[in-house]
Amino acid sequence: MPINKVVRTALKALSYAEIDVKKNYRLQRNLVNLAHRHYMKPFYRAWDHKIYLEDHIIPVRVFSPDGEGDYPVLLFFHGGGWVTGNIDSYNKVCTNMSRLTKHIVISVDYRLAPEHRFPAALEDCYEVARTLFTKEELFKIYNKRITIIGDSAGGNLAAALSLMARDKKEFKVDRQILIYPATYNDHSDKSPFPSIVENGKDYLLTSKKICDYMDLYMKSRDDINNPYFAPLISNDLSNQPKTLIITAEYDPLRDEGEEYGKKLRNAGNNVEIYRIKEGLHGFFALPPRFPQVKLCYDIINQFLCEVN
Repeated sequence: MPINKVVRTALKALSYAEIDVKKNYRLQRNLVNLAHRHYMKPFYRAWDHKIYLEDHIIPVRVFSPDGEGDYPVLLFFHGGGWVTGNIDSYNKVCTNMSRLTKHIVISVDYRLAPEHRFPAALEDCYEVARTLFTKEELFKIYNKRITIIGDSAGGNLAAALSLMARDKKEFKVDRQILIYPATYNDHSDKSPFPSIVENGKDYLLTSKKICDYMDLYMKSRDDINNPYFAPLISNDLSNQPKTLIITAEYDPLRDEGEEYGKKLRNAGNNVEIYRIKEGLHGFFALPPRFPQVKLCYDIINQFLCEVN
């Protein structure tokens, strides 16, 4: 079935030229940031904070809906293959997310690979979550209704964070939203998931690009056997948050995201899984007027209504 031409055209406008990620990751990073630049300052309330972790600072940006209120919180981890993206390139996404969900959105500017390889990004996300859950007065947010959410690599970080939070027992994550998450450790032709072969060459995110991103993210080959690197390989998925997983029909990551949901469910967790028809990887960055984005927010809001 051919994909909607309007969606493909829009996503290409948000995308960038096909380049060798491993050789030109800085160029790739700059192209992504330019493609997602927020040219006009929107009408939203936002302010920046800094979280300190050992020898570095983790910037975060807080987006608030219009008006006063005791809003629940979405702790957001952006996508970009652990190599690209930042809180600036996700301004539009977070603005829309805050407005459409009536949640405060806290976006995390975690360290990027290959300058900072696994588990640096996860450590940053964990520290922000730990601070928010245990020292919420630092954000001046006195509300325990916190949901973690991420797209693509950010979905991977959210899933890994939930596993780490369970293991460390410093705080408890009650709910998570994973949008076309990367959960597995093999995206070559040897992958057990049909979507890698079916959608790995003719769409915006290729299987080769995923492999390149993961090579830049990992510190050693041993990382591929670490469930914090690839949550789907975990032998223990018990005591995980109530989970919403949203995948895209024409996404190479589709099957592993859905399989992660099934594995979570088999481990006794409450899980909802939705596949967005005619969706491509990255559709979440499109304007809310697109049907796929509108449906995605309808699903998210229904989930948040049930858990808050």
